[in-house]
Amino acid sequence: MTLRRAHAAAALVALCAVAATATPAVIPLKLPSGAVLQTEVMIKDPERQMGLMFRPSLARDHAMLFIFETVDFHGIWMKNCKFPIDIVWLDEQRKVVHVAEKVPPCKADPCPVYEPMQRAAYVVEMNAEQARQEKVVLGATLDFTLPR
Repeated sequence: MTLRRAHAAAALVALCAVAATATPAVIPLKLPSGAVLQTEVMIKDPERQMGLMFRPSLARDHAMLFIFETVDFHGIWMKNCKFPIDIVWLDEQRKVVHVAEKVPPCKADPCPVYEPMQRAAYVVEMNAEQARQEKVVLGATLDFTLPR
């Protein structure tokens, strides 16, 4: 194993340990269709980096919300993910600025990175095809209250 791979493996083990011990806040997130998803909130770098890694699936009424400190072109990858998802980027007003639909799991390194066309403050991950079904399109607004 090269030194780089050893460092990457150690970092992944550390991320898994953090994710296993931390319980993220869960908030309701209302979609334009009126559907409400129970949404795990990822605020810290280790939480955001772990995301949906190693999970076998995501319940249909669940999602994941990533909160970023700065508005930017936040890239998302599908490393160690087991199922396709829709990725939705939101601006500071929670308006949809970009949607990547049916993003497949990464099959080989290097994994592709998916980026929005505009800067975003939040990213929501939900099951594949759910964004379109729930009217999550450019310009739509998602409604949620951040935990304190």
